[in-house]
Amino acid sequence: MFQPNNQLAIQKAISIKDSSTLMQVDQNETSIVVRDEMQNGGFAHAETIIYHSKKLQDDLHMLGTKIKEHEDNIKFLKSQKNKLADSILDLQVKYHSSSTPTNEHENYSQLQTGVQTTEQILQHEKSAAGILCQLKTRHGTQASHLPLTKDVLGIVATLGKVDDDNLSRLFAEYLGVESMLAIVCKTYEGVKALETYDNEGCINTSSGLHGLGTSIGRALDGRFLVICLENLIPYAGGFVADDPQRRLDLIKPRLPNGECPPGFLGFAVNMISVDNTNLFCLTASGYGLRETLFYSLFSRLQVYRTRAEMLLALPCISDGALSLDGGMIRSTGVFSLGNREDIDVKFPKPSVTSTLAENNIEAEKQVMETKWKKEKVLEDIKRAEALLHAAKFNFDKKKQEFLTFLAETSSYATQHQIQGSTR
Repeated sequence: MFQPNNQLAIQKAISIKDSSTLMQVDQNETSIVVRDEMQNGGFAHAETIIYHSKKLQDDLHMLGTKIKEHEDNIKFLKSQKNKLADSILDLQVKYHSSSTPTNEHENYSQLQTGVQTTEQILQHEKSAAGILCQLKTRHGTQASHLPLTKDVLGIVATLGKVDDDNLSRLFAEYLGVESMLAIVCKTYEGVKALETYDNEGCINTSSGLHGLGTSIGRALDGRFLVICLENLIPYAGGFVADDPQRRLDLIKPRLPNGECPPGFLGFAVNMISVDNTNLFCLTASGYGLRETLFYSLFSRLQVYRTRAEMLLALPCISDGALSLDGGMIRSTGVFSLGNREDIDVKFPKPSVTSTLAENNIEAEKQVMETKWKKEKVLEDIKRAEALLHAAKFNFDKKKQEFLTFLAETSSYATQHQIQGSTR
């Protein structure tokens, strides 16, 4: 990249070299060489040399300024292109679930997925999640008012929704059954209510979830995970503007050339749909589920279209990645190989509303308009790069002309100094 400081340094060096090689013209100078040159018309020739030298320097300065302007313009245009690319990704993720069912049967099927998820959890009869779901099935909304469960928000698998079946399976496989069946509490007081201990530190099997399981004929077996929202470290950044789902405004991955990796679809944490009631103020600090629970589970897990594209983006992956064809990177340097595991507990699909058709049309319009703007910027970048190439070519040509001029004038000055000394 052309730097103005380098340009000034070149000009200064050129000027010094020029003044040292040309005849020194000074009012107090009384050298015989100058007097002789003035008498023989050399002074006029020296003026011509100085004029031509200044003109070449001015030309170099002008070309250098043009190079800097073109470089600044290209930098600005690339920044605009990256912003538009990010906007396209945000729009695609934002309306990822904006699809309208084609008939009533499909609508009914989609609405049933929440029930299906509950049935999948109930299959794990002796799990803590299975016992809680059994309690809710038997007692309905009254179950949430019991001292044992009043602070329980739900099971991980029921607190998020994923529109795409394949993505739902991938997310479930990534988290594993234990995390999908984890119980989520708002505060640590709720965690303590689920399990109590006697004076020796042994589990009191007659209280908490253990006592509840025994009372309904489903003795709790083994360990279970409980997630306390108020103890999680929440996402500390901003949110995508004008997004009712409050998706996190995460920095998109970038290749060394500044481009977003091919095949990058978004971050897993933003591909989960959250019920409106769980988007705000679930903790005393005002956080919702996305920036607490799902950010804790997925962090900056990236999603790619294919395994090949995911592997090409390895330098950009810091917190793991998934691909739609089954590729999985757990974390930096940790790859999950082998056949896919079909987890029997998955996220349900989001429910359909009458406004989704309009949203889908509007989303498509916004994506198309943003892509059009990006194409225009790419054309501007190509033109700017052509202008930069031409400016650099002209600069190098003018620079060579100036260096040749310096060599010639230096030879002229040396020759006349020798002639002067022999007189």
